[in-house]
Amino acid sequence: MTPRADCILDARARLGEAALWSQTEQRLWWADISAGRLNRFDPASGTNESWDFPCPLGCFALRSRGGLVLALANGWHGFDPATGETAFWSDPEPDRPGNRFNDGTTDPAGRFWAGTMPIEGARERAEGALYRLDADRRTTRVMDGFYVQNGLAFSPDGRVMYVSDSHPDIRTVWAYDYDIDTGTPTGKRVFFDTRQVRGRPDGGTVDADGCYWMAGVSGWQLVRITPDGRVDRTIDMPVEKPTKIAFGGRDLRTLFVTSIGENITPGTEERQPQAGGIFALDVGIPGLPNTPFWG
Repeated sequence: MTPRADCILDARARLGEAALWSQTEQRLWWADISAGRLNRFDPASGTNESWDFPCPLGCFALRSRGGLVLALANGWHGFDPATGETAFWSDPEPDRPGNRFNDGTTDPAGRFWAGTMPIEGARERAEGALYRLDADRRTTRVMDGFYVQNGLAFSPDGRVMYVSDSHPDIRTVWAYDYDIDTGTPTGKRVFFDTRQVRGRPDGGTVDADGCYWMAGVSGWQLVRITPDGRVDRTIDMPVEKPTKIAFGGRDLRTLFVTSIGENITPGTEERQPQAGGIFALDVGIPGLPNTPFWG
């Protein structure tokens, strides 16, 4: 039976992204990148809290010591939602003021990975990079040459790292062998060429079976891909641009999906009145718990 995606928050987000489940809080954290807004949603009560920042917020991670690390357009910041206080840590791209952070996640050892992209002209300029933030807050530029970096995820054993580029001419998900001890990816290879499905690769995650889930932006669907790169299933979505997916709920069997509400295809507005909303569906497969950032 095909699961149905229900809109649990008609958020009308401009660029809904960065879905991240907190098992401790039983809350879904998510961002509206363009608005520079961090959100925390309680599915049980339907309550959504938000905090605004003066520049785009690409992604974030929960911290082991409490609070979050934010990847804002002007660099890494620590954030305490209890007080609303933000502390600047560092800017890994002072030489690229036209960039912002986009997609990110933690590895199983608690390092935070996040990539950047041009705020304007991403389709013309491959000026994005991928960074690793270690527990001591040192930043390393690990990869370069992205148009629209996306799709970060790790296999259940931490030995495979997934990264994608959403550019229409590239639209590829790559896999790397990952050294969990050093945080080093090697052996780049094509994992999945998204030309065989409707959507381009946006946010990704991995389930307990080791299958990679891809939000097919501009394709109205989600795609589950086996570890050997085969399409296992596709799920139609009621919005054109699903963006980031995260397993959550007490048993980690609920798939939460953010979406884009701006720049949708003209003439499709009546088909997707809840574009920019947060959706949930039961896919019958558990995900993996998030590892907090250890810095």
